[in-house]
Amino acid sequence: MENGNSPSKLAAPELERKLLERIRGSDKPLRIMHVCGTHERTIAKYGLRSVLPKNIEVISGPGCPVCVTPEEDVNIAIALAKSGATVVTFGDMMRVPGSGESLLDAKSEGANVKMVYSIDDAIALAEKKPELEVVFFGIGFETTVPANAAALLRKTPENFSLLTSQKQTPPAVEFLARDADVDAFIAPGHVATIIGTKPFESLAEKGFPVVVSGFEPGDILLGINLLQMQAEKGISRVDNGYPRAVKPEGNQIALKIMKETFETSDSEWRGIGKIKNSGLVLRKEFEEKDAAKKYEDLYASALEDVRKKTGRKDKKRCICAAILTGKAKPSQCPNFGKDCTPKSPAGPCMVSQEGMCYNWFRYSREGGNRVA
Repeated sequence: MENGNSPSKLAAPELERKLLERIRGSDKPLRIMHVCGTHERTIAKYGLRSVLPKNIEVISGPGCPVCVTPEEDVNIAIALAKSGATVVTFGDMMRVPGSGESLLDAKSEGANVKMVYSIDDAIALAEKKPELEVVFFGIGFETTVPANAAALLRKTPENFSLLTSQKQTPPAVEFLARDADVDAFIAPGHVATIIGTKPFESLAEKGFPVVVSGFEPGDILLGINLLQMQAEKGISRVDNGYPRAVKPEGNQIALKIMKETFETSDSEWRGIGKIKNSGLVLRKEFEEKDAAKKYEDLYASALEDVRKKTGRKDKKRCICAAILTGKAKPSQCPNFGKDCTPKSPAGPCMVSQEGMCYNWFRYSREGGNRVA
């Protein structure tokens, strides 16, 4: 940065002011997709869309792990709980609807469902209650996978198993890049701390400017400005706008234990469909810890009943699929703020604090188009 005024030498308000000046100084149109729920939370909470020029549009992609967990995986978790297993998972995941009900609904009907904050909490429960068959419903992107891998490598109690619904981000972003009306991407900072910047280089090779961004308002504005600079020069590369946490090679220790425990597979993404090489499943040597296989005979009949259930909401009116792929805004959904609220979500995008609908509802009915 000229005159020595690098972002690291400026206080946050001054940094943000200078970045906004740069962003507003370009008239080049740019439609940017981010793929991180925390990015959407920052954008909505601080009203960043309200201060951007009209030629810059920032839309949300499938960056919320709860939102993209497929119905069938939720159905299996519910069927396990109804069949006698103790299903434990994160709080947000308990409220995500499957075919017609959620884990929280199953709990209200008497199923043994518990909330935990980590896989270690689930293992501690299994150790304390050896009479229970404890199943940890592990969801999420590359950020949460290393903790699950490390736990399995440490050895776990015999009455503990993992129902996994874990995703890899880069294949999903590349899948969307094929037909999404997008010019550039903000890559997720949390994911990049694990996998680094290199997995996003194939996007740049296809002509998309990419920047890895942090989570403060200044980080987001810096990311937008870096993308503008690439677009103005007619180049595409991966810029690291979050060097305080992200290395090009990622976290090698985390990647090593992930590779030892999991292998790549095709995977279903809710609202998107099956994406090649976007999932992670347990390697053969850990199959005895795979709840979906270990208890398949136990929950088979319950699963059929769960699949047949019809939800209270009119699912045809829920447009989470379009929202997750950047084709619609939450305010375009007929359910939004009416039949679908954080207290009574009709679809997964309204459940999690990383969901786009949740953030639009909480911070602004126009998706953060105000100054906080």
